[in-house]
Amino acid sequence: MATRWGICSCGKISFDFSVALSTLPPEEHKIVACAARKLESAQEFAKEHSIPKAYGSYEELAKDPEIDVVYIGSIHPYHKELCLLFLGHGKPVLCEKPLTMNLKQSTEVIKCAKEKKVFCMEALWSRFFPVYEQMRKELVDKTIGDPVMVRVQFGKKSSHVPRIIQKELGGGALVDFGIYCVQFACLVFGERPEKVIAGGHLFPTGVDGSGVIIFLYSNNRTAELVYHSELFLPNNAVIYGTKGKLEIPQTFWCPTQLVTPNKTYDFPLPDTKMKTKFGNSAGLRYEAMEVRKCLKNGQLESPLASHDDSLMIMSLMDEIRKQLGVEYEQDKE
Repeated sequence: MATRWGICSCGKISFDFSVALSTLPPEEHKIVACAARKLESAQEFAKEHSIPKAYGSYEELAKDPEIDVVYIGSIHPYHKELCLLFLGHGKPVLCEKPLTMNLKQSTEVIKCAKEKKVFCMEALWSRFFPVYEQMRKELVDKTIGDPVMVRVQFGKKSSHVPRIIQKELGGGALVDFGIYCVQFACLVFGERPEKVIAGGHLFPTGVDGSGVIIFLYSNNRTAELVYHSELFLPNNAVIYGTKGKLEIPQTFWCPTQLVTPNKTYDFPLPDTKMKTKFGNSAGLRYEAMEVRKCLKNGQLESPLASHDDSLMIMSLMDEIRKQLGVEYEQDKE
């Protein structure tokens, strides 16, 4: 029986997620409803993606008994209230990253999921790509010995995008794409760094446009993370170990290639029927596959993007923002 999806918010990332779902077998995944704050927007989205039902409120989506799981693709500041809405109605949730605006909010969401005994996962889509699966295997097999240093950089010209520069939209390059660098280091070392050092520049709106982050771990291990909203960077990720290195040579957050000391692995993405808004979005299919697997197994969280993973990432981002001098209204709650 197919996993029946509800789509919450009908913007660009929800568009791409819906396109990605269409690359999967219809007997395993189908979208049964979508919702937006304006009914017209939902109806237009439904028509575009052949979705049977469109709602003009998120409450209607939450109350639909035919939905197995909800994908939340709204802008960041609405994540907390929407997660709580759907979890409160017993609906499993796949919420776009960042899970919320800060650690306090994320803790509240995860507490609700645990109390209601309902599945909840942050959509850290990178972690479900075959490249990441192979990378984890190489680390377990100690292909490069013990990892000692991580270097990641993510740069794209996006300072003209309102959701990057406007604070009220949850702006800031860290929460939008710097998070990919943070989660990568967390994945490799699997523990909280002993020290965090961060610097960068802010836009006049008070949100960050770039950042340089150093994580210092026990046993002389380090992570060097760079993100920038006004420059194109190589966008690669390298793990240096005692016996060699692993490298994702480009688009490390949605990769199709991994270079190891012994072999280069390629994992091409499937073609999509419609052109996506963002690069490699067909890869959103992998997180959907993980959600279906977890739901079928009765799991309340994924081991690949666990609640503890989300809390550690958010805790680190709070500390980075503090050092950068970025404060949101949600931090004052």
